[in-house]
Amino acid sequence: MEKDRYNHLNKYLKELFGERVLKICIDGNFTCPNRDGSKAQGGCIFCSERGSGDLIKNKCDNVYASIKNQVEKFLTSYRGERANKFIAYFQNFSNTYDSIENLKKKYDISLNSSDKIIGLEIATRPDLITDEVVELLSTYKDNYYVTVELGLQTANDKIGEIINRCYKTEDFVKACSKLKTAGINVVGHLMVGLPNESKEDILRTVKVFNECNCDGIKIHSTHILKNTELEKMYIRGEYSPITLDYYVEMVGMIISNLNSDIIIHRVTADPPKEIFVAPDWQLHKKIVLNSIERYLKENNITQGCEK
Repeated sequence: MEKDRYNHLNKYLKELFGERVLKICIDGNFTCPNRDGSKAQGGCIFCSERGSGDLIKNKCDNVYASIKNQVEKFLTSYRGERANKFIAYFQNFSNTYDSIENLKKKYDISLNSSDKIIGLEIATRPDLITDEVVELLSTYKDNYYVTVELGLQTANDKIGEIINRCYKTEDFVKACSKLKTAGINVVGHLMVGLPNESKEDILRTVKVFNECNCDGIKIHSTHILKNTELEKMYIRGEYSPITLDYYVEMVGMIISNLNSDIIIHRVTADPPKEIFVAPDWQLHKKIVLNSIERYLKENNITQGCEK
């Protein structure tokens, strides 16, 4: 059997916990400071109306009951039969954007919903990693596997302004430092194909992840969803999606320049079909994954081989 060319998340979790571990995606009824007006309106230009939570099911009106319901419904579904250990994953919008009291209540409900929950994963913005948030997350470390996802997307702050990110790379670096000092796992997001992005921009973003000693990375292409600013730019002819060949080449470049110990959580995304606009190739996940594996093999690329 051929050796893996990069560190896969599933294999890492299986080695860490001795068996398969899956994530339960949770909508915690959060919002975002560049969506509610405190920093900006509308969110990032690629972000859907549900803040990347379009595939999450089983929500209900009461937020606390909803969190518990989402976990329990998942565990009683066919997906809940595929593993015995799960990570409660607060996925969409900014999941540290609330009072510490409310954050604790939401996290606790998810963790206490089942003894099968062995981890807590929080997706948020780097400018929302306060000392108080780090202190709260640290209280879970003794009993749970704790991870924070930070959506840098790009280390080019000019592109950050174009995508309406409303924070700087400096904020990402500071947030990583706080979390790593506290012993909390950090996963960075990197997007390929942002407006005006160059290969050098992508390499610079990889360098930031390396220098921050990120534990993990999520790589995905920039795709266009309905009712987003990016869709308007696409319709006006101000933005053109990247090709599959270009994306595959960039993923190879990222992997070859990434620290060899970083865990790669994903190399492509799962866009919601009902609101998807372009590029068409992004809907064919198996083709994308097979294309990446073939490219890595043909070019003898392994993680960190260019470092």
